[in-house]
Amino acid sequence: MRSILTILTCMILHATSYSQHQLSLKIVDADNSKPLPGANIQLNEEINISDLDGNVMFRRVSSGDYSLQVSYIGYETFEQALSISTDTELEVKLKSAAFMTDEVIVSATRASEGTPMTFTNVNKEKIEAQNFGQDLPFILNYTPSLVATSDAGAGIGYTGLRIRGSDATRVNVTINGVPLNDSESQGVFWVNIPDIASSSESIQIQRGVGTSTNGAGAFGGSVNLQTNTRKAEPYADVINSFGSFNTRRHTVGFGTGMFKEKWSFDGRLSKIASDGYIDRATSDLESYYFSGGYYGDKTMVKAIVFGGAERTYQSWYGTPEAVIENDAEGIEAVIANNGLNEIQAENMRNSGRTFNWYLYDNQVDDYQQDHYQLHVSQELNDRMIANLSGHYTYGRGFFEQFRYDDDFEDYGLPNVIISNDTIESTDLVRRRWLDNHFYGITYSLNYQADKLDLVIGGAANRYDGDHFGELIWAEFATNFNIEDRYYFSNGIKEDFNTFIKANYQINDKLSAFIDLQYRNIDYKSEGLDNDLQRIDINADFDFFNPKLGVYYNISATDVLYASFAVANREPVRSDFIDSPIEPKSERLNNLEVGYKKRKRNAQYGVNFYYMDYKDQLILTGELNDVGASVRTNVSDSYRAGIELEGGIQLSKKITWQANLTLSQNKIQEFDEILYDYGSSFDEFNIINNRYSDTDIAFSPNVIAGSQLTFNPIKNAELTLLTKYVGDQFLDNTSNNDRKIDAYFVNDLRLGYSIKSSYFKELRVSLLINNLFDELYASNGYSFGYFGGQDFEVRENYYYPQATRNFLATLSLRF
Repeated sequence: MRSILTILTCMILHATSYSQHQLSLKIVDADNSKPLPGANIQLNEEINISDLDGNVMFRRVSSGDYSLQVSYIGYETFEQALSISTDTELEVKLKSAAFMTDEVIVSATRASEGTPMTFTNVNKEKIEAQNFGQDLPFILNYTPSLVATSDAGAGIGYTGLRIRGSDATRVNVTINGVPLNDSESQGVFWVNIPDIASSSESIQIQRGVGTSTNGAGAFGGSVNLQTNTRKAEPYADVINSFGSFNTRRHTVGFGTGMFKEKWSFDGRLSKIASDGYIDRATSDLESYYFSGGYYGDKTMVKAIVFGGAERTYQSWYGTPEAVIENDAEGIEAVIANNGLNEIQAENMRNSGRTFNWYLYDNQVDDYQQDHYQLHVSQELNDRMIANLSGHYTYGRGFFEQFRYDDDFEDYGLPNVIISNDTIESTDLVRRRWLDNHFYGITYSLNYQADKLDLVIGGAANRYDGDHFGELIWAEFATNFNIEDRYYFSNGIKEDFNTFIKANYQINDKLSAFIDLQYRNIDYKSEGLDNDLQRIDINADFDFFNPKLGVYYNISATDVLYASFAVANREPVRSDFIDSPIEPKSERLNNLEVGYKKRKRNAQYGVNFYYMDYKDQLILTGELNDVGASVRTNVSDSYRAGIELEGGIQLSKKITWQANLTLSQNKIQEFDEILYDYGSSFDEFNIINNRYSDTDIAFSPNVIAGSQLTFNPIKNAELTLLTKYVGDQFLDNTSNNDRKIDAYFVNDLRLGYSIKSSYFKELRVSLLINNLFDELYASNGYSFGYFGGQDFEVRENYYYPQATRNFLATLSLRF
């Protein structure tokens, strides 16, 4: 494995060029010949930007045919085929757009080519190539420093991602600039918006703090989605996918194109279902997307409605390590330690690595989420554009559980007396509900001058969420009615931020970036939690998040950048509820330094990052008074690493893109807390183990991705997709007995398309996942306790990922 990574690194850093000529471009306004600085120029796969005088140069360009594309906000995109056989000079005249463009919606929250931040753009072509119906984390799996995981093992249902080791609660996600993270848990549940990839025009992944954005602070990265933009011509899509584990996906989409030169409408309906790799881990998902837009010469108004309904059989509990290893003695220990009944025990003994704890037919998560967005953009003059967006999200649903032998007192109910017998517990079925509303506005004012790009923006959002539980059945009746609530709490969270950011072109080589954000959070919650403990939260936070950076064009092909950013983040709901002391907010100081090189046949970059945390919240093993896990602040921890990424055109038919992250992720000092319940389990003693310089859980020191593409004939593609993820510890003790082993997985993607006068495109695609049948897990957890001096329990649980499997797609576009 080490030799593979060495070769990978060397190939990324080595690029051979066969260039011979020089292409010089000058980008100007078609009406007054005024130079346009900062225009985006793409020559085949190579990207560059124009300087203060509108000039850009591509050196060492080989003889041949090229596709040139030039874009600039407020202007029509220029496209031209070029045949180069000698040094070439060309003046490109851009015409003012006759209508506003969709890009203005996300321009305030995204990094541009000259922004000194670390980011990766994924365009629609790449999204479509990898979209076989799996959730978005699996479509983004091969981008730098990202690890995707799936509870059901097959990429459909409950999935998640980590960036630089940071989990979903620390990754800020927006759709068209509107926050997607849950306001209280700060997590992102992709299962609630299935097939959102089919309605995504582009995705930008920022690593580290990134630029100012709306919603929770980014403590590992940001994922910024832009939904479908207007199309010039009408279209219709019919997409069907089938695959292993009875997976099927059906998508129908349409667009009117531009009609009456001002209007455009798009829509999509999707249904995705899968049995999952894990036993009974079924998913039944439905989603929709509709948009309508008016595009005037100075005004754009766009309404968007999207959402989904999911019914997913729970596979949250994971698989015990003893079951995965087929350790009969260990399995019996797990059965005894967890007090399983005979039905549960037989299930564990006979299931293997696809084991699922749950057996009840309706052990499901059932949830629907609907999103409404209205975006208005107005050009005030030739330098200034104002944007205002309103949004509303309504989410509601429950997860249902069958419970063996629960005590009545856990539900605030009296014991049942039958004859002279007192019954203190019963089998029962319960539902835990969420019913929430999230709404607000985002705004920005974009000003663009010769040397200055200025954005003033922000957001004001409000969350109103109810949490409550119901009992819908019990073996032994007591004084409750079906759907009586045994707990209820309400949370109100108001989140306001405002920012000003500017990029100033000091000279034709150097630009400076500044971004100043103020954020205020007011969070209140009261009522009873599901363990019947009283909730009374009243927290208020004021954060100042500055960011500074410089971007230096060493030459037309070489770029150097550096930035320093600060982010602050409030604790999540469970931190307030479970912690015996009030949790403190977290702070992150983030340094990024990078270098990029662009050539005719290759481009590569290297980025160094240092993320220094103050008061990071981590699990230490501590429990609250009812046994729930508690996160506590640790004073000092950090992440430091080097990210390498690049691409090379090895021949006319072979291209290779790859990335490699090498990192250290450390906690300076923390106390692991375990409980000793005594040999008779009637005591409560605390055992404190102090650790220094340990690895942060779920933070692999090595992450690598590769996409090797071969185009044997026109319209045919064969791509080998490779992912390596190093060891990940399940807790923060760096104990090798509690870790996820490194894995090296290869997928194979094949595609062929046909164009005809009867349709625009017919495409057949095949994705073979885990080509070499690797047995691996991508996520897990661990816990432990003592039962007297001679009895220690340490249990590891994993989420096994699917063995070799396939997905096939047939798509037809009219």
